[in-house]
Amino acid sequence: MATMKTLRPIANALPTSSRPLALQCRTTPLLASTVRPSNHNRHPTQRRSFISGNPLSSTGTELITSRILRYPAKAIYSVISDVGSYSAFIPYCQSSVVTKSSSPAADGKTYPEEAKLTIGFNDNVSEEFWSRVYCVPDRVVEAVSGSAETSLSPEDITHHSARPEGSEDKSRNDTVMSHLLTRWTLRPYHYKPPPTSAIKPDTTHMNHQETSELPGQEKCEVHLSIQYRFSNPMYGVMSQAAAPKVAEKMIEAFEKRVKAVVEGPGHA
Repeated sequence: MATMKTLRPIANALPTSSRPLALQCRTTPLLASTVRPSNHNRHPTQRRSFISGNPLSSTGTELITSRILRYPAKAIYSVISDVGSYSAFIPYCQSSVVTKSSSPAADGKTYPEEAKLTIGFNDNVSEEFWSRVYCVPDRVVEAVSGSAETSLSPEDITHHSARPEGSEDKSRNDTVMSHLLTRWTLRPYHYKPPPTSAIKPDTTHMNHQETSELPGQEKCEVHLSIQYRFSNPMYGVMSQAAAPKVAEKMIEAFEKRVKAVVEGPGHA
């Protein structure tokens, strides 16, 4: 989610991540697009993932994944915007500290504006990441570093202060990652269960005459986009095998966290 200080730990960690991937990927501008069922049979989760871009190009690479989760958008957003708690549930995140918060937004709440994450694979291998964070309540959480700039309109982020220029902003440091933008987008997904007759093979369903007696369910479409570019393009090539797993791992970690928060720790 932000800028890295050194290179060697990443290079050392890459080989362990180059196992066969669950996603279907090819090294083309659009590498994969999949829809997989969730393990929750009663509450199917739609998944779509792909990676685009060439790691050797100046435009970098984008990882994209999306799911429809069976939780309200507000509950999911509260977890994604709680940057200070990331170290409690994101794999390899050893520390997550919000170093600056926004002014109160329209909902009266303050949100993270600057954060420092420490990512490590063991006690001897770790990196510090600085991010500039922007939050649009219940809709978007976006973090930028390096040359990346926010894609949000000024009207949506009036509660955030202007991003400092040059060396005044630690998230602008251009080291291993010259560009990094992570954006979570949430959209309510209202679902109405079908009437019983629609799922019985021996009946004919008259949709215009029948409706389910079950209440509608408030679900949420969660979209995650990670745009990145290495200062040295060769490291983009080296990381290509592991890259498709990154977005999937992140959204899985957040899904488990939301489930634990909404349904209790025993359901994580």
